[in-house]
Amino acid sequence: MRISRRHLGVLGGGVLATPAFAQTPAPTDPRLAERSTGQANAPVVVQEFFSLTCGHCANFHNDIWPQVRRQLVETGQIRMVWRDFPLDGIALLASAVARAMPADRYEAFLTALFQTQARWAFAQGRQAEELARIAALAGMDREAFNAVATDQEFHRGILSQRLAAEQQYQIRATPSFTFNGRLHTGGLSFAEFERQVRSAPRT
Repeated sequence: MRISRRHLGVLGGGVLATPAFAQTPAPTDPRLAERSTGQANAPVVVQEFFSLTCGHCANFHNDIWPQVRRQLVETGQIRMVWRDFPLDGIALLASAVARAMPADRYEAFLTALFQTQARWAFAQGRQAEELARIAALAGMDREAFNAVATDQEFHRGILSQRLAAEQQYQIRATPSFTFNGRLHTGGLSFAEFERQVRSAPRT
């Protein structure tokens, strides 16, 4: 999904590039730590920059990611790193809720959010309520959900990481991927994803 002025304007109730959102997130918050899967010494590190309300991102996770995991992650060929790149306020909230889950349950919750995207992301006027229900099924009670939803410093940390990625890689759409630092923008079939892995620069 292409980034538009409308998307930038609704993130966190303000423009992403304001000084408040450009601050470096506190490194002591474990919720902002890297979320990844795969062997630490895998020869190719793939980063995916995604928005949880992006339909193209959902297509990748629902249709392509399971095969990528089986054939490339579990065989030690790549390490997959997930990078939040929320395009709107509800995507930001969903990213925060996912990161507030225990790290070992992050991937499963991410999968659940993409599989149920039509249920919560586009439920006009009920997005947060539907998201809270899905979080409850994953073990997050409403008090904890509300705490995450109102934690502005946490939200600023996520947006700060997004801004850093946007500046470093010149990302203009989701999903975007880097293969050992080389950028590809847009969705990929498994065959195309595998070709990107095979041709990724090696150090």
